[in-house]
Amino acid sequence: MRGKPASTAPRKKFFVWTIFLMLLSSLILIQGGWAAENYSRPEALVDKATIMLKEILSDPNMGWARCHLQQAQAVIIFPSVIKGAFLIGGEGGSGVALARDKETGEWSYPAFYTMGSVSLGLQIGGKVSEILLMVMTQRGLDALMSTSVKLGGDVGIAAGPVGTGFQGKLRDILSFVKSKGAFAGVSMEGAVIAPRNEWNRRYYGKPVTPSDIFIRRIVKNSQADKLRDQIARIKR
Repeated sequence: MRGKPASTAPRKKFFVWTIFLMLLSSLILIQGGWAAENYSRPEALVDKATIMLKEILSDPNMGWARCHLQQAQAVIIFPSVIKGAFLIGGEGGSGVALARDKETGEWSYPAFYTMGSVSLGLQIGGKVSEILLMVMTQRGLDALMSTSVKLGGDVGIAAGPVGTGFQGKLRDILSFVKSKGAFAGVSMEGAVIAPRNEWNRRYYGKPVTPSDIFIRRIVKNSQADKLRDQIARIKR
């Protein structure tokens, strides 16, 4: 006498659950890819710049920078500059710049830049550095709106004062460099800064120049409002 055939119900149930899990995994991957695509690299850089600016200016050694930030013509924030990777267009030297309106004091939306210099990595002496540049003169701001600017050549640059005091002649740009948790006195002469026009286009949805962003102010992106508010809140 033959035995009764085994029930196929468990197999069907297993098959149904397998299909369900496969569909669920596919949906998660699709959603994850959609989120990653919509959170662009320029947006990520703006968020990093917002965090870095808050942290670096809360340091007790940054008293002079805090007191004089609202006197600057512009600020340039490089959240992560990697030693040995100073190539124009390289990810290791990407930053954002915002300009201040002289009449209203309102800060512009960000323009994207790269920084490159072979010697700069040797001067800093750290693997990853955070760099804040304060543009103190109209000459420095005008230079930012050119195709590229060489620090120490096209404009004068000096290491920014640590603490609250300042001695010496004010330069077009002052640099504040934080590497390995400490500030370093780096003049950054020889570094080259250039606009990332493709990132500007991606961020604002159309081709724009730094002049369009800083002076004419024809574009906006609310994703940068936190960064602009962060700068505006920094007082003496």
